[in-house]
Amino acid sequence: MLSPARKLVSLLVTSLTLVLTLALTTSDANAATGSRYVALGDSYAAGAGVPGQSAGLCLRSDHNYGHLVAAALHSTSYTDVTCSAAKVKAMTSAQYDAFIRVNDPQLNALRADTDLVTVGIGGNDLGVGDLGVGEIIATCIAGAVVNPFGTPCRDVYNHGHWSWSSWSWEYGNDDLADRIAGAAPQLADVLARIHAKSPGAKVLVVGYPSVLPENSSDCLGRQPVTTGDVTYLHGVLGRLNAMLAATAAAGGATYVDTAGPTRGHDACSASPWIEGALPGSPAVPFHPNAKGEQVMAQAVLAALK
Repeated sequence: MLSPARKLVSLLVTSLTLVLTLALTTSDANAATGSRYVALGDSYAAGAGVPGQSAGLCLRSDHNYGHLVAAALHSTSYTDVTCSAAKVKAMTSAQYDAFIRVNDPQLNALRADTDLVTVGIGGNDLGVGDLGVGEIIATCIAGAVVNPFGTPCRDVYNHGHWSWSSWSWEYGNDDLADRIAGAAPQLADVLARIHAKSPGAKVLVVGYPSVLPENSSDCLGRQPVTTGDVTYLHGVLGRLNAMLAATAAAGGATYVDTAGPTRGHDACSASPWIEGALPGSPAVPFHPNAKGEQVMAQAVLAALK
């Protein structure tokens, strides 16, 4: 029979073992779920236009996919520095819109103990000005007004022209394809910097959703873009996502496909998760609404399993 003193020692040892076990279990769980989570990216990651909005011109929503993922993971630390109109360079340099500083370099939010990072970036590098992808949208809509049955948007970026020698419509170099290719090494550098700043972090590169359908006729009369340009832009988005996937794989990151989960709910569908030129629910035109952000969050969570 144990003496009272030995019983007390035994009880203390048992209690200490239990506390240590719980601490280690909790630590493992936190590491697995990404309790120290940083969200980086542009308007698609920020949830531009989705209530409730904050961060001024960054148009950051508290219902963007980052917030939803953080809530699902019960993150103990969540930092959202996503910002509308951000280009890849906004990861390492301050972001200015119309000469107004709107955001600090996004990688500044990373810490050595950050264990989950999502990056949704690259789309705005299609444009040369501060509007980013908005420049492409404006060009395509304006072109459709004067050439509703052609491919005015593709003609601008793919240098379409009539060739009298071949008596046919021909295309030259594709500017958008070149810009996507040019963004790839920049993104690769960003991924290397993320790994250096947060060496233990799980890094996810989040792709873009299905903004436009595969079948261009689905957009006829629904959006102010010609069907020919819908086909062209769908291909551009596919090229962009392919670049993101390849760069992620080469840079030790996981690519998250959001085009597949949102297919059939594009801006031209009867039940859009991506709003069109005239949004039916709060969101910036041609951006995910609250449901779209929720589906993107589910894709991120599935990638973490």
